[in-house]
Amino acid sequence: MFSNRFNRWTAVAIALMGTAIVAVPGAVLAQTPDHPENTAAQFPTRNDLKSLTGAGSYLAARHASVERDAASAAAFYRSALRTDPKNNELLDRAFISSVADGDLEEAVKLAERILTIDKTNRVARLVVGVHDLKLKKYAAAQTNINQSVRGPITDLVATLLSGWAAYGAGDAKGGVATIDKLAGPEWYPLFKDLHTGMILELAGKEKDAGTRFERAYKLDDSMLRVTEAYARWLSRNKDSAAATTVYQAFDKKLARHPLIQEGLRETKAGKKMPPLVDSAQAGAAEALYGIGATLTRRGGEDLALVYLQLALYLQPTHPLALLSLADLYESVKRPKMAIKVYERVPATSPLKRNAQIQLAIDLDSADRTDEAIKILKGVTSEDAKDLEAIMALGNIERGRKRFGDCGATYSQGIDVLPPGNDKANSVWYYYRGICEERSKQWAKAEADMKKALELQPDQPHVLNYLGYSWIDQGVNLDEGMKMIKRAVEQRPDDGYIVDSLGWAYYRIGNYEEAVKNLERAIDLKPEDPTINDHLGDAYWRVGRTLEAKFQWSHARDLKPEPEELPKIEAKIANGLADDNSNSSAAQAEKKKDDGRGG
Repeated sequence: MFSNRFNRWTAVAIALMGTAIVAVPGAVLAQTPDHPENTAAQFPTRNDLKSLTGAGSYLAARHASVERDAASAAAFYRSALRTDPKNNELLDRAFISSVADGDLEEAVKLAERILTIDKTNRVARLVVGVHDLKLKKYAAAQTNINQSVRGPITDLVATLLSGWAAYGAGDAKGGVATIDKLAGPEWYPLFKDLHTGMILELAGKEKDAGTRFERAYKLDDSMLRVTEAYARWLSRNKDSAAATTVYQAFDKKLARHPLIQEGLRETKAGKKMPPLVDSAQAGAAEALYGIGATLTRRGGEDLALVYLQLALYLQPTHPLALLSLADLYESVKRPKMAIKVYERVPATSPLKRNAQIQLAIDLDSADRTDEAIKILKGVTSEDAKDLEAIMALGNIERGRKRFGDCGATYSQGIDVLPPGNDKANSVWYYYRGICEERSKQWAKAEADMKKALELQPDQPHVLNYLGYSWIDQGVNLDEGMKMIKRAVEQRPDDGYIVDSLGWAYYRIGNYEEAVKNLERAIDLKPEDPTINDHLGDAYWRVGRTLEAKFQWSHARDLKPEPEELPKIEAKIANGLADDNSNSSAAQAEKKKDDGRGG
């Protein structure tokens, strides 16, 4: 597979980039926030910058870099640079931070300063070259881009961009020849054929373009942009049926991708679809996006960030580049930055609905839950059968303990599930069962848990939840214990499931086994207040009272649920009564994340 071949080269290529990429301070990954609360460090005002010394600006920049706030880092580094304009380290950091922030106009100014000092700086050459390409200064673009190469990935990107610059200058033949001459790893031909095909297509060489697209398609028919380029060419040069066949083949591999669905609608209607790109700038953006998106999935976030920001500089509304950039931010645990990117996806794009769903998930993680729910309800109102949006809405409501709401939302999804007993449908009944159990509708919850197990008999989270619930109620004890043990067998390192087994032993009075399993659960999840509370109860029952009070105190300090705190404090003060069989903490799996781990 192409992806496996590509992956082998990723780490090598990133290493070969040298200090230009390694020097990214703190892996600064951000963009200018519209809302100060959207970043860990608030974006500095001009007054902030005026009041800081050079050293203060530098320290503030380093802090912003650690917080992955590239906008603030760039502003502070530029402020420090003004007080020490000959400091090359500050110049480099201000430049890289500006690129990371997507402020390419400022980055170009800094890059030009860098090149007066160090003509071999490859990232600066690349940025200036892309700027030239955007301004249609094609000869200068080729000169700068050709000096930015070093390593398999960067060689490929530079060559593709140089080819597009040649096309922009009116030399399509030269552009194709430039790309054709590039030799390298076994995954090069896919990109070479795709981009030479697009250049030939725009140059009116449709037959030659088709040869290239067909060759790329045979190399990897699972690559989205190759599929799209080939199918679009077929719709104009062969017939709609041939294009439809290509789209349908992709749909079987990755069902219901929005761009593929749009292509199917168009070709089934007999329409001739335009080329994938319409200019040298769009072609170059496509090259930068294609490599950047792949690097995002392969752990090359810093280099991917540079390519994606450059792609968006050339084509600001490129929806796939925007989604890839947002995904990059999510991969480095910065959902607040992803929010601003998702908001930039054009309303007319078939990918807008995908962006809205992810936007809502990130808004919820930023504690903007009402906004998230409003967006998802808007998506589901447009398509009442959008299972992905319904699931996202239910998950947010469940995560926020709106159990009545999430039960109704999952029901909406269950009502439109495709017919049949697909085991993937099990999760819908499991999640609805959680919402019903937590809203004190046990009969309905039990029925849904059983249905989930009917569809997927060995699902460990369902086994755990139903088995524990039975034991907690004092019913079906043998069957419940067997279920939890089966769950532990499958997930022996899941602290929550091991905790359930320990607490199940506690509930049936086997305190020695309870201690044994709860101690293991603590090893797996030492900072969970519920597990610490459980272990305290078990220690008390076996006479280890000092250790019990220690565990309860630890549970108290780990910020348990508000309703549990006074119960834990009472146990610290008074211990457990002899007849206590309903510990305040007897909620095990139900309490922890309300089943979100499933």
